Amino acid sequence: MKAALKKLLSAFFLFLLVGGLQAGEESKLSPLPAPVSNNAVAISHDSGGAKIFSFMGIGPKKTWDAISTSAYEMDLNSGKWTEKRPVPGVAGRLAASAVAHNDQVFIFGGYVVDAQGGETTVSDLNVFVPIENRYYRGKDIPVPVDDAVAGFYRDRYVFLIGGWSSKSDDAVRNVQVYDTEKDVWMQATPIPGTPVFGQAGAILGDTIVYVDGAYKNPGGASPKYLPSTECWMGKIPHKGNITKVQWSKLPPHPGSAHYRIAAGAEPPAKKASRIYFSGGTDNPYNYNGIGYNGQPAEPSPVTFAFNIRRRSWETVRDNTPDPVMDHRGLLVTHRGLVIVGGMVKGQQVTAKVSVVKPASRK
Repeated sequence: MKAALKKLLSAFFLFLLVGGLQAGEESKLSPLPAPVSNNAVAISHDSGGAKIFSFMGIGPKKTWDAISTSAYEMDLNSGKWTEKRPVPGVAGRLAASAVAHNDQVFIFGGYVVDAQGGETTVSDLNVFVPIENRYYRGKDIPVPVDDAVAGFYRDRYVFLIGGWSSKSDDAVRNVQVYDTEKDVWMQATPIPGTPVFGQAGAILGDTIVYVDGAYKNPGGASPKYLPSTECWMGKIPHKGNITKVQWSKLPPHPGSAHYRIAAGAEPPAKKASRIYFSGGTDNPYNYNGIGYNGQPAEPSPVTFAFNIRRRSWETVRDNTPDPVMDHRGLLVTHRGLVIVGGMVKGQQVTAKVSVVKPASRK
C-alpha cells in the first residue's frame, strides 16, 4: 500500500513539474516599457541565448515630438525588457531598419520629423554593442533611405533594399550592400519593379523576398501614394559577385495588406524554408495611422509565409488575434513569431509583444 502511494505521489509531482515547465514555456512575453510603433527591431543569437532589440519609433501621441530615441533589449528566456542607452542623435527616427549579428546590432537610416512636419531621411548607420551598452558610427549609407527592407547574408553582408529617400523625394530602386567586416558599401542589381517604400521582406539563405509597399500616384496627388501589389524574389549568387542579384516576379500573396507588414525569416538551418509576414494594412498612411486617402488605416488579421523550397505562398492564420500594423520587422523564435509594438485597431500605439504561433511543419 505504501509503495503504491509513493508511486502515486511521485507521478503527481512529476505531473506538476512538467505542467509548470509547459506553462512557463507558454507564458506571455512582457510588454515594452513604453508603447511604441514603427520601431526598428532585431534578434541576436549567442551563447547566452536569444535577445530581442527595439530601437526608436513613435509614442501614443503620434506627433513629431513623440518620436523617440529609446532602445530596449529583451532576454527571450526570461521575457523581460531592459532599457539601454538611447540611439545617438539630436532627434528620434521612424522607419529605420535593424539587423543583429553576433555581438552587434546594425541600425540603418530612417527619417526625422521637425516641428513643421518636414521629413528628412538620414544616412546614419549606428552600430550597437549590447554587452558594452554603447554605439559606434559605421560608414554612412550612400543613398539615404527609410522604410526599406534589410537582411543579412553569409554572416557578413547586409542588403538594404529599396525604400524612400528625401534626397530624391521618391522611393528608390537601389539595392545597397554593406560589408560589416570592411565597413564599405556596394551597389547591387536594382529592383526591377516599381520603386516602393514600406514594403516587407527578408533574406533566407541566398534568397531575398519582398512584397508590396507604396508608391507615388502617377495620376495625381489624391491620394498621394497608392498600395503596390508587386511581390519579388531575388537570388544572390553562391559564387562570384554577390551584387549580381537575379530578380523574378512572384504571384500575389494571401491577404489584402500591402503596407508596413511585419516580416522575418526563419533562423538559418538545414530545414529552414520560410519567410513569414503578419499584419500591416491595405491603406498606406503617414506616421499617424491616417491614410493618404484621408481614411483611418486598420491592421490586417492575415499571417502568411513564402516557402522557398516549394516556391509558394502559405496561409499561416486567416484570423490572427489582435492584429497590428506599422512594423519594421518580425522575429522568428522558438516561442513563435514575435511582433514588438505597433498600432492596433483604431490606430492605437501599443506596448504589447504579440506571439503568433505558426503552422506545424509538414
